[in-house]
Amino acid sequence: MQQERRTTVLRSVVEKYIETHEPVASATVAKDFPIRVSSATIRNDMAALEGEGYLEEPHTSAGRVPTEKGYRYFVDRLMTIAPLSAAQVHGIVSSLNQSASLEEMLRRAARLLAQITGQLAVVASPTLGQSRLLRFELVSMGNRMFLVILITDGGHVEQRTFLSQAAPCDEECSLFINAVNQACLHAPISLLGKNIERMAAEATFSPYRGFVLQVSRVMSRMSNEISSDGMYFAGVSQLTAATGASDLGPLLDALEEQVVVMRLMTAVSRSSAADGVGVAIGSETHSVELANASVVSSMYGVGAADDSAGDERPLAFVGSIGPTHMNYSATMAAVKAVAEYLSSFVTRQGF
Repeated sequence: MQQERRTTVLRSVVEKYIETHEPVASATVAKDFPIRVSSATIRNDMAALEGEGYLEEPHTSAGRVPTEKGYRYFVDRLMTIAPLSAAQVHGIVSSLNQSASLEEMLRRAARLLAQITGQLAVVASPTLGQSRLLRFELVSMGNRMFLVILITDGGHVEQRTFLSQAAPCDEECSLFINAVNQACLHAPISLLGKNIERMAAEATFSPYRGFVLQVSRVMSRMSNEISSDGMYFAGVSQLTAATGASDLGPLLDALEEQVVVMRLMTAVSRSSAADGVGVAIGSETHSVELANASVVSSMYGVGAADDSAGDERPLAFVGSIGPTHMNYSATMAAVKAVAEYLSSFVTRQGF
């Protein structure tokens, strides 16, 4: 009974802090508590929750606020995702249906998500960073300069040049090209660098292992550049109004590192529970700039099956970044709704 009551106290503190952004006092919790209980009992429960690391007291006698641990427990065990209203869903569908292209739809999706949540919205393009290899070519341009050419399953052609001091002969180069095409056909471009790095350990390529490792690094850099190009951001003004410009500096600095954002949002999406929406809170983002922020993200779209795993392949993500005291239920519902619509669209279009 005591543990159940403390769990209810924690839920009340988190919900009220999300609503008011002010430390929550025991009298405030007792006022709306579902059963009759004294402020002293609530105060003792809040002290116990503080001792367990779920709450903290920012100032003496100022009430308590949730910690990261408190938010995590709330999101994982106490909260339910409240679906968007019919009017909100209709607004999303109506607005996105007016898009003349995929790019316009993704921009609209970012703006809509920002308007619904009052936070930063990030939407990634499904055509970048998730493409698969159709053909790999390596051309010697003389003077130890090489040109790498990648042709993806979506018809995109990517080229990069690099200088090598350990160039193989023409026969060795042809052997390497054929081996890459055989081993990596239909592999995600994002994994090409690691796949080629593993090939460098094979005895066949030991005479020019340094060259193979150099190619793997070029592939990894290329993948990062491709992945960071197709992201759409919206909502800086909404978040500024909600939190104040002084709190946004570190967050905006983090957004400039688009490759980092891409990796973070993708990782959060893939850590999602059965509802398909992932959440990283504060230090869970592993980013100093996002220490006081939370990330909510979901993958959208389904591509071809992964040959090695036999499962369906998510294409890209849609997500929201805001303060740790964000309304998690509303944010997760909005991210889920937008992701579901985008999934339906890219499936119909055959991405």
